[in-house]
Amino acid sequence: MSSTLHEQLRRLLGQINTIIVGKQQQVEDSVACLLAGGHLLIEDVPGVGKTTLAHALAVSLGLRFSRVQFTADLMPSDLVGVSIYERGREAFVFHPGPVFAQVLLADEINRAGPKTQSALLEAMEEHQVTTEGETRPLPTPFFVIATQNPSDQLGTYPLPESQLDRFLICITLGYPDRASERQLLSGTDRRKTIEQLGAVMSPAELLAAQQAVLQVHAADALLDYLQDLIAATRSGRWFVEGLSPRAGIALLRAAKARALLAQRNYVAPDDIQAILPQAVAHRLVPVASSGRGRLEQVRAMIEAVPLP
Repeated sequence: MSSTLHEQLRRLLGQINTIIVGKQQQVEDSVACLLAGGHLLIEDVPGVGKTTLAHALAVSLGLRFSRVQFTADLMPSDLVGVSIYERGREAFVFHPGPVFAQVLLADEINRAGPKTQSALLEAMEEHQVTTEGETRPLPTPFFVIATQNPSDQLGTYPLPESQLDRFLICITLGYPDRASERQLLSGTDRRKTIEQLGAVMSPAELLAAQQAVLQVHAADALLDYLQDLIAATRSGRWFVEGLSPRAGIALLRAAKARALLAQRNYVAPDDIQAILPQAVAHRLVPVASSGRGRLEQVRAMIEAVPLP
């Protein structure tokens, strides 16, 4: 990794950590997700900084940012766009929706209906949208940050497994510790602080960093360890159903991004262990006899699978 890229990533993490205080691990996971070319899901209660994190990432990377509040009556056209007849041109002209951004914040994603979810799913998977019989490509890079309220809140619906599988990383910010909360209480409004931020990297430099992730080396022994973990998820001992090959590929990509952030050109077992819970827990359902939550079950499985 070049010293220039290392310095850019260091400054990127440092800048976002000045906005999202006391959440260094979650910030690193979010940046790793973007470097790996994935999408980010944030599950948490309102008011803990989910929107602020998304906005800070977009501004720090010089990316066009768009926010959509998902509601039960949100239609696909509200997200994708619609053609409107313009009398001066005597033709229908397509007016793109908010999905045509480089960072799309899908706020409270689990409040929208199935049709809108399907439109977002195509955008996330194919980096394109189809409307009125025409397929339109989305900008590059394209990154979805979705926030999800706890499923026990009114008006929320569980996301389908096919959509959860498209999120590379799932994090929870949680409440700040006492020192971080005091910093928030005594400091300036974080939204005003974001407005004063400059871009640490350009979109072109971000794309170059994503290419650098692909060049990070994974040794055969590391791939054996990764396959052992994937096989453990499919054994029936820990989870109802195991990880798909697509999930395994995504996990390796996330581990490579984490290695890049750690200034290494190779993946270590620590990278796999550190990113595994955030990359796979939202895709898995623990067996009923375990009595553990998803994250706890993943960590227990990691302890049981021997290192290479």
